[in-house]
Amino acid sequence: MKYYRRTKRGMAIADRLEGLFATWKPEEEVWLFVGPHDDDIVLGAGLLLQAGLKEKVKIYNLIVTDGRMGYCKLEQRDIITEVRKKETMESFKILGVPEENVFFGNMPDCDVNSYVGRRRAKADDPAIEGHTGLQNLLTYYLRKVAPKRIFLPTGADLHPDHKIVYQETLISLFHASGNIWPELGPVLKHTPFAYEFEVYCDFPEPPEIKIVADEDIFKKKLEGILAYRSQEQIAQLVDTRREGGPYEFFKPVSYSFYHPSNYVMLF
Repeated sequence: MKYYRRTKRGMAIADRLEGLFATWKPEEEVWLFVGPHDDDIVLGAGLLLQAGLKEKVKIYNLIVTDGRMGYCKLEQRDIITEVRKKETMESFKILGVPEENVFFGNMPDCDVNSYVGRRRAKADDPAIEGHTGLQNLLTYYLRKVAPKRIFLPTGADLHPDHKIVYQETLISLFHASGNIWPELGPVLKHTPFAYEFEVYCDFPEPPEIKIVADEDIFKKKLEGILAYRSQEQIAQLVDTRREGGPYEFFKPVSYSFYHPSNYVMLF
């Protein structure tokens, strides 16, 4: 693969992934890919994921929702969650991800808005340590994995699940790095770097990182997408990716803490 990063003077090429990141210590590289839905990660980041595995990065994947609204036939309606879980494991196996490195959050597909935040779990809620909610789920897995970097679909995507998961992931970065909710695991020593990728919609601003894959890696990504055969529209997505070529793009997520001194000189 080839790796590029935008600079003020154009595009800089890096022979290895460390050329893309401000800091890089291979022994400390742990990545967490967060997918609101099971097919989002392979669609938007299947090439980068394979590149990380090639460089011996520890890679984990969290699928937030259960896919219950993804049925295309009536006879699938009551079994689609299990069908899609099997397809997910097949897809990640094609990409080379160990089975134990794939986590399922089991939040209700197309209803994550009902699980914003954190609260005590009721009988039917997906629960961890007696609580439910996206911030409970995400804080738990951030602490469990302790990633150096996380990757997730851009919050500018039109899908409500993508918007909400993006928002809840970013606030959970700070929860996971603080002393709140000790039952969810040890506090992170460092807040992870975050990067966004596209699935359905364009970036809100131009991306800064470009991945260019060889034909074999690109083929594996397309095969990984096609594993979601229950999704009848998946062939169209494969065609779009194939026509677009062996490229992926990423944008670092920038955020800063408020401090009054940032604005004193304006007045």
